[in-house]
Amino acid sequence: MTEEKIMEKLKMAIIGSGQIAQVTHIPNYQSMEEVKIVGISDTRLEAAKSVAEKFQIENYYDSHKKMLEECRPDAVTVCVPNKFHSSITMDALEAGCHVFCEKPPAITAQEARNMEEKAKEKNLFLSYGFHFRASEQVAFLKKAIESGQMGEIYHADVQWHRRRGIPGWGSFTNKEIQGGGPLIDIGAHMLDSALYLMGYPKVSYVCATYSDRLGKSSKAGLMGSWDTERFTVEDSLFGFVRFADGTSLNLQTSFAINRAEKDVRSVKLYGSCQGADLFPLRVFGEENGQLYDKDYPFMEMRDWHLDLDRNFVKACLGEESLLVTARQGTYIQELICMLYQSAESGEPVMSREGI
Repeated sequence: MTEEKIMEKLKMAIIGSGQIAQVTHIPNYQSMEEVKIVGISDTRLEAAKSVAEKFQIENYYDSHKKMLEECRPDAVTVCVPNKFHSSITMDALEAGCHVFCEKPPAITAQEARNMEEKAKEKNLFLSYGFHFRASEQVAFLKKAIESGQMGEIYHADVQWHRRRGIPGWGSFTNKEIQGGGPLIDIGAHMLDSALYLMGYPKVSYVCATYSDRLGKSSKAGLMGSWDTERFTVEDSLFGFVRFADGTSLNLQTSFAINRAEKDVRSVKLYGSCQGADLFPLRVFGEENGQLYDKDYPFMEMRDWHLDLDRNFVKACLGEESLLVTARQGTYIQELICMLYQSAESGEPVMSREGI
């Protein structure tokens, strides 16, 4: 009789029972035979119970610390508002768990550095939910850059605009809870993709400006309504980053802006041999004296959230390298904070130690 190998399952716990947990992470993990969700916690016990019953999760709690102590998970996924990312991640790392934390890493750069240092101290994985990084388009372009095909990348244009896309639910318009508006929420995804491709060059200085005019004057858009009196984040931010090696990056991001398109997200890279657009992928160059544009209409469009969750699981099991690392997350958090500091002060911000 042939003995079947019994797979050691990764014990996963979910902290936070909101939309991103229910729509994305819980279904993703339950689709993986190597994962068992052992518990879910939320500060609202009824919310945790409801989600546990919906997804047939055995244990539910109103305290993540109690869940960590009783369920003893191998890994946790943090799906709470930005303000609580750092403290909960630190608790999970201290308990000996690998951590997948939704983006952004934290509210402040120091919090992100502390999280990175704790993960290193405990010899644990810490990753963040920058799921655009897991796209086949980014992977294709990363290989092209590493092979020298694009030449030297000397500039990037990064944008994610929504014409009227201020979220009318949750705490997206509350700076104390979220840390900011479109930059820290949606712009961070494009910024992360661009800097991953550029190799995280050392920052020389940044300058930025922002507006809250539409957020404080309009009351409804394409994603619900909000309280203009309690709108404390930016509705748009525009920034410029100069790197120490002479390369540069322009950033534009908005929840609400008067432009034709409903939603525009893109990363444009300019290289000495080729240029490229992302989302969708196009490549531009010259060959034998003729200019060309290349499209990739048959490139597979997968579920990038699922791909990133799967990468985290496989990294925890020792089967893959982690795609989004704690160091990379810290870099992005530091740059976001520099952009906010410049926009609020009206002055350029010079580079800090560590970035």
